[in-house]
Amino acid sequence: MAVKEELKKLGLHFILVDLGEIDIMETISEEQRVQLKTALLSSGLELMDDKRAILIEKIKNAVIEMVHHTDELIKINFSDYLSEKLKHDYTYLANLFSEVQGTTIAQFIISHKIERVKELIIYDELNITEIAWKMNYSSVAHLSNQFKKVTGLSPSHFKQLKDKRRSPIEEIGNTANVS
Repeated sequence: MAVKEELKKLGLHFILVDLGEIDIMETISEEQRVQLKTALLSSGLELMDDKRAILIEKIKNAVIEMVHHTDELIKINFSDYLSEKLKHDYTYLANLFSEVQGTTIAQFIISHKIERVKELIIYDELNITEIAWKMNYSSVAHLSNQFKKVTGLSPSHFKQLKDKRRSPIEEIGNTANVS
């Protein structure tokens, strides 16, 4: 909404305003670009010009969408999913992501999957076997091992904790030390 308002104030017509993307009908001047950038910053948003940074954000958004906002089973291979969705070779995406983020896409995905598993444990609607199946782990043991590596706790121990710590989505995987 904030982005649409700022575009209207600048007299710019848009075809698409979607999460992280704007498609503007006209070519904008450098002055309009600066005005838009300033207006977005005042709303807590950022205008990204760097194509690499934009692609990194698209990778992050695709992972977050797939892990946190899809109730379908995650059966597709993430590398195939990202390549298809972002229209780039996975090796290129993986190298770019690692170079810029200091972590791999795989580690970023694991961090988000474990955070989603924590959420599902806290909701207490599914047992560990159902969570493993939903999150496309090959077994409960695989989920448990990965969960313990990331959190230091077994899923059952985490479930028993009174103060269940979760991380905000935007902080997950930014400086992950996942093995």
